[in-house]
Amino acid sequence: MDDKLINSEKEESKLSQLGSDLTSSKLGNIYTLTIIGQVEGHQVLPETVKTTKYEHVLPLLAAIEESDDIDGLLLLLNTVGGDIEAGLAIAEMISGMKKPTVSLVLGGGHSIGIPLAVCTKRSFITHTASMTVHPVRMTGLVVGAPQTFRYFQRIQEQIADFVTRNSKISREDFMRYLMTTDQLATDVGTILYGEEAVRSGLIDELGGLNDALKCLHQMIDEQKQPTQ
Repeated sequence: MDDKLINSEKEESKLSQLGSDLTSSKLGNIYTLTIIGQVEGHQVLPETVKTTKYEHVLPLLAAIEESDDIDGLLLLLNTVGGDIEAGLAIAEMISGMKKPTVSLVLGGGHSIGIPLAVCTKRSFITHTASMTVHPVRMTGLVVGAPQTFRYFQRIQEQIADFVTRNSKISREDFMRYLMTTDQLATDVGTILYGEEAVRSGLIDELGGLNDALKCLHQMIDEQKQPTQ
């Protein structure tokens, strides 16, 4: 079988499994990765739930960083959140990349999707997209002890540290959004839409796909420029 045909089939398989794609142009080679549905952690979610599996994404990010054929990463988000440790693992991987990275929130970047949205070097959000900031919670059996509450507090502190370190929002504002009681009917937290997310400092810019790509191409071009 022809090598080009084999490579094409591999790319189609990768695209269908991970929702990812590598686009080559005269401006550079961009890898597009999507974070959709729920971020799946150590527990396997039902087949009826759209998921992003961290065990697929982590090695992929390492390969993107090491590849000489990839100049930058475009991260597209439409997620309701999910496993905290898995989401933070992906976010930490991306924040530690040297290559240009840009995120674009489409639809929603809720819960643990917030660290994922701010982990890139530049972040964008569309006008209609929303982001829900809320405290850490856990479903299922929980040990009713002070240590459990303290554990939740420590995780929440880690998330707040990461978000404030990778965005322009202040810790005070982030914690205030986190603990708001008059916005969600059956929950604590805040929903921020496009312009509100930018005004708060959580997201860098309001824009769409063209804006995100333009920014990424500019970052790639600057990185290719020889240093004095």
